[in-house]
Amino acid sequence: MIRTAIISLTAALTVAGCEASQPDALAFVPDYQGVDTRLLEGDLVSFLVAMDGARGPADVEDYAQCAAAQYTLIRGFSFARHVRTNVEQQGGLWRADAVYTISPDLPRGAKTIDAETVVDHCVENGIPTV
Repeated sequence: MIRTAIISLTAALTVAGCEASQPDALAFVPDYQGVDTRLLEGDLVSFLVAMDGARGPADVEDYAQCAAAQYTLIRGFSFARHVRTNVEQQGGLWRADAVYTISPDLPRGAKTIDAETVVDHCVENGIPTV
């Protein structure tokens, strides 16, 4: 019984030592550079966002979605539908051009968002909105 406890303790210390000695290679320290909102026509809106420190396209897409959700609420609507997002990266700076339709009622389509729920998620994750 004592031998089993010693083996378990040794194994736990070995694993803990491995975790402590590994560098934090995936540290996420985003620098959100701002949002440019453009009303294209009627309920169609473009959001141009830029950020440094993104881990990949999903981070800048999330930033654009947060901007779209807040804009939707500001305009007095509750829902948005994602139309498209173009993402590019140059020299560590990520940019996205995302287009959404905004609507007071749940629009048809598969890529709809409830703006209030998305804004809450953005606040919880430290992603700025408009």
